Amino acid sequence: MCMARMVRITVHTEDRLSYCSSAENESSSAMFVFVYGTLKTGEPNHHWMTNDKEGLCVFVKGGKTKTSFPLIIASKYNIPFLLDVPGNGHRVRGEIYEIDQKRLKYLDILEDYPVFYSRREELIDSDDGVARKCWTYFLSKHKPELLRLPFLETYSSAGDHGLEYVTRYSRTLKNYNVREDVQLS
Repeated sequence: MCMARMVRITVHTEDRLSYCSSAENESSSAMFVFVYGTLKTGEPNHHWMTNDKEGLCVFVKGGKTKTSFPLIIASKYNIPFLLDVPGNGHRVRGEIYEIDQKRLKYLDILEDYPVFYSRREELIDSDDGVARKCWTYFLSKHKPELLRLPFLETYSSAGDHGLEYVTRYSRTLKNYNVREDVQLS
């Protein structure tokens, strides 16, 4: 693992390239985040994980939620959402990253936390058998009909579901609001 006061080091882990960049100060404490959608390696928003100017971010291992949750794809932009309905769906597969407070605040921007997504620490069983508390983003105040969509165990934008994610830069629908489509008023 990278310590809080390192200069940029490239870390190769299981044929994945991650970066550990210098933290804001020595008192930054490392934590973990679990990503299950477009932030995973090879997915459209993974660049948010590799921007080495935005704090510590080191790939740790793959993992799976200890609790089952519904992972769905919804909206006209095919966005993956982890619905905050514990005990439904699957134990969701994703990736665990070690991060610092600066990276967490950076990810909060993408996830529009706390306005759109909520987040909390969840226990994630990593592929090496270690359970870690990881920050995990959820769609909490969702429309009930989202629970009628297919639940996924793992997400890939290019999956056989045929619902490729539409990046923010490619979105052309005028007067369309994702929140209105998936969240309760």
